[in-house]
Amino acid sequence: MADLETSSEGAPRPRQTNSASDRLSKPSRVGLYGGTFDPIHHGHLILARDAVEQLGLDRIVFLPAAISPHKLASNPTPASVRRDLVGAALKDEPGFILDDREIYRAGPSYTVETVEALKTELPGARFVYLIGEDHLPKLATWHRFEELRLMVEFVVLGRGSAFAGAGSFRTVERRLDISATEIRARVARGASIRYLVPDIVHQLILENHLYQGAPY
Repeated sequence: MADLETSSEGAPRPRQTNSASDRLSKPSRVGLYGGTFDPIHHGHLILARDAVEQLGLDRIVFLPAAISPHKLASNPTPASVRRDLVGAALKDEPGFILDDREIYRAGPSYTVETVEALKTELPGARFVYLIGEDHLPKLATWHRFEELRLMVEFVVLGRGSAFAGAGSFRTVERRLDISATEIRARVARGASIRYLVPDIVHQLILENHLYQGAPY
């Protein structure tokens, strides 16, 4: 992958970061979509597009996490690799923006710190934070959650047939049986992931031997 910049230990090297504030002009309603994105797939992109249309968003900012606070025991693909996969997937979508600040911030990727920075950089913007239905049970345990909920409107992305609703939160729902876990497992056992991820992401996964032979 030509754009990958990692050290021998797999950590990202310093480079020019991508900031949403560099590409947004007078935004009024901005969607924020954080996550590990290991890898990004069509489920993420389809629900993001639905959110733009249903919620009247001007843009959606994708925020790949360096270290998810709720996945500290996991060993994800290096952050710079995941960032490049996200960047490739968003390349031809003007309504979607990559912001990779979290992969350069030390420690766990706390959403509240990212939102604080964006509110300073984009005064007057209204932020909608998109979360997958699987994150809903632990949402109240997020770092400084009571402060965060005053800064953003949470919207739950429901994509499973067993989705039971989101309580007081608004939802964007579509039945999509696609997951990053399934994609990693399919690659590891040599099964096809065509149509599950964008073609460029599929190509980069194969070219760089990602997820192959791993016990997912």
